[in-house]
Amino acid sequence: MATIEMYTTAICPYCVAAKNVLKSKGLEYSEIRIDTDAARRDEMLTRSGGRRTVPQIFINGHHVGGHDDLVAADRSGRLAELLGSPA
Repeated sequence: MATIEMYTTAICPYCVAAKNVLKSKGLEYSEIRIDTDAARRDEMLTRSGGRRTVPQIFINGHHVGGHDDLVAADRSGRLAELLGSPA
């Protein structure tokens, strides 16, 4: 099973939308709240190459990006590749 990590905040509609995409596919993820832990925000900035917006999504350590990037990856078949399953 893939390891999915998502950096989020409590009031982010794109975070909710990204979580819904993953849930609709039956995927589990770890949510990392950056609004309650400044160290995790710094971690997100480092891992994402300086991207400041949320969500920032990582699958098996690979940076996918935000909600729009997740949806684009799903549509192109790249998400299935990242998850290690056939497209």
